[in-house]
Amino acid sequence: MDGVPASARPVLISARGISKQFAGVEVLRDVDLDLHAGEIHALLGENGAGKSTFAKIIAGVHRPSRGSLALNGTTVEVATPLIAQKLGITLIHQEPISFPDLSVAENLVLGRHEGPALGRVRWGELRREADSLMARLGIAIDVGKPMRGLSIADQQMVEIARALASDSRLIIMDEPTAPLTPREVETLFGIARQLRQEGRTIIFISHRLEEVRALCDRVTIFRDGSRIATEETARLSDNDIIRLMIGREVKNYIPQHKSQIGPVALAVRGLSLPGKFEDISFEVRRGEIVGLGGLVGAGRTDVARALFGVVPAASGSIEIGGRAITIREPADAVAQGLAFVPEDRAVAGIFRSLPVEQNITAAVPGKVAPGGVIRRALERSIAREQVRKLRIRLASPRQPIGELSGGNQQKAILARWLLTDPQILILDEPTRGIDIGVKAEFYEMIGELAASGRAVLLISSELPELLALSDRVLVMSEGRLTANLPRGQASEESVMHAAVPRRKSTPDGQAAA
Repeated sequence: MDGVPASARPVLISARGISKQFAGVEVLRDVDLDLHAGEIHALLGENGAGKSTFAKIIAGVHRPSRGSLALNGTTVEVATPLIAQKLGITLIHQEPISFPDLSVAENLVLGRHEGPALGRVRWGELRREADSLMARLGIAIDVGKPMRGLSIADQQMVEIARALASDSRLIIMDEPTAPLTPREVETLFGIARQLRQEGRTIIFISHRLEEVRALCDRVTIFRDGSRIATEETARLSDNDIIRLMIGREVKNYIPQHKSQIGPVALAVRGLSLPGKFEDISFEVRRGEIVGLGGLVGAGRTDVARALFGVVPAASGSIEIGGRAITIREPADAVAQGLAFVPEDRAVAGIFRSLPVEQNITAAVPGKVAPGGVIRRALERSIAREQVRKLRIRLASPRQPIGELSGGNQQKAILARWLLTDPQILILDEPTRGIDIGVKAEFYEMIGELAASGRAVLLISSELPELLALSDRVLVMSEGRLTANLPRGQASEESVMHAAVPRRKSTPDGQAAA
């Protein structure tokens, strides 16, 4: 369908007057939008603007409070994700959703096959089908391995492969590239373009404008629950898009903070965990933001998890304030003044079904339950103060945190750890899947935390973010530290040079992979 403008193609999905309320608060109001066959359509907007809610209504995750949907001109009621699947609509969630104890192959074909003939599963056939799907993605993942233990990037690629297997007419991708390497992003884009050529429709939700510009035919911009504009991508500049998203101009939204660096707060010596990382040594000083860069899978998150006691290192030492300490579990880390905002907030960061107030106070039971008895009024008061300080957008502190946007969930996680008054913060991809406006707030908060004398270890895959915020940038490649770059020496080129694995030499001088 190349060469035909998106607006001239047949309408696949027509939405009229779509509105949605949560806890009495209208988060989506009177949205009209046509999605055409064979187009890649971006949904943009700040966290909480309504774009993901709209996509989930189309996918049957939420039911609209009012409004209607039509598929190929026929009104449909998409009451559940199963109905959406039967209609040819697939949602790839921002946070990968899988059955962790089943194999990759089982996750790929789950829900697409009737029960096994005579009660027997054809394991060979299932594995061949799964291998074929992964080959189409160009990803080398052992489909016999359990999902548990796969990286976020690999879990996301399995989700994408599963969507491709369902032969859907409409595929909704919610921040699909956030955990992917540049090469994996290119693979995904190639698949998306092929699907468009086949006449399928893709909704692409992203905060990365360069990806939207490279891939999408049209963009629809949401703000405060309303559709603000729908336009051909090429007709809008980045500044136009940002202004429509947030209702104001944003310039220099990654500010450089002024550091007053003090004594060493955290010292890591020879930290190793076989198969993950080896001989990691570095220091972070009070008032300093140290960035930790590298490609996905380089071992950055494994180091962070080891420092916080999630999966302790096998050897090496950790010093805080010049004193050697032992961290066997997260409780040890918290007691030593460490805090950890994890990369995978859906699994390791939030208690999805619990209220926001309980999520915020989860790390300080002594404050909300003096004497061992929880005082709900005190809990609510503490949570409300954090909500105010971090400008968390919600209907009520009693609202389940799973109903909040990704950016507001991330603020709640940060609020939880700030209640512990940490002196060392480990932030793993803290702005992943967060819009430009909320990112600016996070950058300001990170700078303020450092200015207050705290030490910050910042892990980020977004190089402009890493370079602008960090006083120094450490780089990892294949489980080893390969560079320690002061701000003046850190650039996209120098970081990537240190991050890309080098070919090793064999004893006879020949290059080996």
